Formats: sequence, C-alpha cells, structure tokens
Amino acid sequence: MSPEYAMEGRFSIKSDVFSFGVLLLEIISGKKNSSFYDSDPLHLLGYAWKLWNADRGMELMDPTLDNPSSTSTLLRYINIGLLCIQGYPDDRPTMSDVVSMLNNEYAPLPKPKEPTFSLCRLVVNTNASFSNNENHSINTVTISEIEAR
Repeated sequence: MSPEYAMEGRFSIKSDVFSFGVLLLEIISGKKNSSFYDSDPLHLLGYAWKLWNADRGMELMDPTLDNPSSTSTLLRYINIGLLCIQGYPDDRPTMSDVVSMLNNEYAPLPKPKEPTFSLCRLVVNTNASFSNNENHSINTVTISEIEAR
C-alpha cells in the first residue's frame, strides 16, 4: 500500500507504481514484504534500502535463483524497484518511465531516495482482535466489514 494511501487515504496514479516496486523487490528477493515481521525489525523495503546504501544490493537476491547472467542487470532492477517505492508520489517514475527503464538497460538511472517505510516496522498486536489463537481462515483470506463512523 502506498504511503499516501496508508497515511492520508489518497490514491494517485503513482500508487500503482509503488505497488509495482514492492512486487519487483519481492520477486528479486523471493520474500514477501510482510515476511520480515518475525525475524528482523525491518521489512523488505527497509532491508532492500539498507543493503543498497551499503553497496550490498546483490545480497537481496533470492539464493535459490541461479547466478544472474549480469549482476549489473540485477542491481538495475533493484534500483528501479527502489525508485518506485519512494515516499513522495512526485519522486516516483510513471509506469511508462518504468517500462522504458526496464527495456533500455544502458540508460542511466537516478539515485533513489529513502522509502518512507524503511526505518521501522508496524508492530501488530495479534491478540487485539481475537481472544484466542485459533486459525480463523483456512486459506489466509480475510473479509473486511465497513462500518460508518
């Protein structure tokens, strides 16, 4: 979910770009954005940003993947993913720009800015909504009910 939607309820054409960036980083890493909750104080976006800043972007790659034919291509995809998840919609590229970046491997890419959600994680109180720990869904699908304020 893009920061502008999560914090202000605003949806923009750049919200989909944010979601694409998260998806791209999930594909590269082989991990879901939410899979970091139990093992690390960072989530995938923060972890990717941390590795990128330390010039260790290759560590983000899913270890089950074969070695990429070009490390520069993988680092380029990480850069594009980080450009897509920047905090402010105006800083993110448009989807047509993203497609152009993916197709033109020799065009220089701008440096990404730090994602909004990179420094902390949301601590979820799992006991707040349910009084017991039973599994309420066999397929992990939930249904939300909308109530008036």
